[in-house]
Amino acid sequence: MEGLLAFISAVCSRIQTVSDLFWDFPTNFEWYSGIPVLGNFSLAIILLIGSGIYFSANLRFIQLRKFKYGLQVLKNSKAKTGITPLASFFLSTAMRVGPGNILGVTGAVSVGGPGALLWMWVSAFFGMATAFVESTLSQIFKEKKNDEYLGGMSFYGRRLLKNSAIIGVILSLMYIIYAILCFPAQGFNTVSAMGQIASIISGTELPTTHAVYWVGFAAVILATCAVSFGGTKKIAKVTDVLVPVMAIVYVLTVVLLVLINFARIPWFFYAIFTEAFKPEAVFGGAFGTALMQGVKRGLMSNEAGQGTITMPAAASDAAHPCDQGCVQAIGVFLDTIVICTLTGFVVIMGRVWLTDKGAAWMELGKLPKYLASVEELTPGTGFNSVVTLLVSLCFGLFAFTCLLGFMSFSEICANRISRSKVFINAIRLIDIAVICFGMLTSIVGMDLGALWDLSDFANILIAYCNIPLLYVGFKYVKKATEHFEKNDGTPFTSEVIGIDVPVWDEKAEEISGKSISA
Repeated sequence: MEGLLAFISAVCSRIQTVSDLFWDFPTNFEWYSGIPVLGNFSLAIILLIGSGIYFSANLRFIQLRKFKYGLQVLKNSKAKTGITPLASFFLSTAMRVGPGNILGVTGAVSVGGPGALLWMWVSAFFGMATAFVESTLSQIFKEKKNDEYLGGMSFYGRRLLKNSAIIGVILSLMYIIYAILCFPAQGFNTVSAMGQIASIISGTELPTTHAVYWVGFAAVILATCAVSFGGTKKIAKVTDVLVPVMAIVYVLTVVLLVLINFARIPWFFYAIFTEAFKPEAVFGGAFGTALMQGVKRGLMSNEAGQGTITMPAAASDAAHPCDQGCVQAIGVFLDTIVICTLTGFVVIMGRVWLTDKGAAWMELGKLPKYLASVEELTPGTGFNSVVTLLVSLCFGLFAFTCLLGFMSFSEICANRISRSKVFINAIRLIDIAVICFGMLTSIVGMDLGALWDLSDFANILIAYCNIPLLYVGFKYVKKATEHFEKNDGTPFTSEVIGIDVPVWDEKAEEISGKSISA
């Protein structure tokens, strides 16, 4: 077993080398890194934040102007075909709000200091505009199949690049690869959380080889298969229940922790801004480290620009393509500005990252490393056990809902490549096998760090595929936005944006027919 773990770690380290190349280029060249301030900005950071700034400026900061409107869309959600905008929001949030909201923030602060949280905020603010663009695109070019809508990066990528079937296949394959690279960490996190919960309830630290872990292993596989193979609507029914529960429980738990430690709040903001803008940080390596960690963990958390949230966005029966764009922008806000900030409160105010304990976080390992901060904020009280249990429960739900989303949308992409039952079943088996691998790594005691490298690589790889497509399709998003803001009562059709959008033409005909009959 030790030999196998050593082999896995060696493979992951190779992938990490490639991942670092994608993330760090060209800061890994001395001539570039030596440029004051600018030398801290890698191509990945320029592409991710720069695109958000570009879209924000060109759409006149629509993420702010239409924030309230997005909330109204959620409040008045209805659907005749597919799922409601609210169900789509919950489904996308199930994938956005994952273990990265806890471990990612913990790792970012541990490696990059409190200043990393500021850059998570910055990337999220501009990422809201990016999410608006990619979600609006997914709505514009969605397709109808029976009583569901299908769409996303592989769909709009094909339409934008001369309707090339091979482009659709390549992008679908890219998502499947992305999911496969992310599955191990999510499987690891799910079973790790279940073991942590069992340890809290039993009052003793259970070894990872305990029967509880094996029972959890079987339960997760069975539940994931039962739900994910039922299609988007079935998954949406599950996430409609789980997402509000896990988000509300986590937010209320952490808010209570913050209120109990109210006196530490000024120091929280002081630590963030002084660490981010002190001269030795801005003109030295510390700035680059904080910036990179903030953007990298922000992307892992809110997924703005990756194209991974475009499939649930397309599944919505929105009244206008931009409606779902406004909704998905709110999703980024909830994920990073709200949930990641609350995690940041716990990590930074707990101050464990300043002690020797914080050094262990460099491994970005198991959940107990985050819970060390919770313990510091509730020292010697019975409340600590309650908080630890609730956080562990939310963490497990975060990971499980991510698994559901990845499996469901992998299958949609697989269907985009081939309708063959043999091919579809092969993808299902590969997904299940990789999830099993992730959970087994937890049971045998492997650290999460190596698996995290796979996720980092998957995140930047698919972002490099998606963001260029957003620029190609931005002219259609602008036309759709102009029509949306004009709000003159005319339906959104092919004529509005100058390209065929059959789903919207059909929808306009239905509305027109109803008006005539009325």
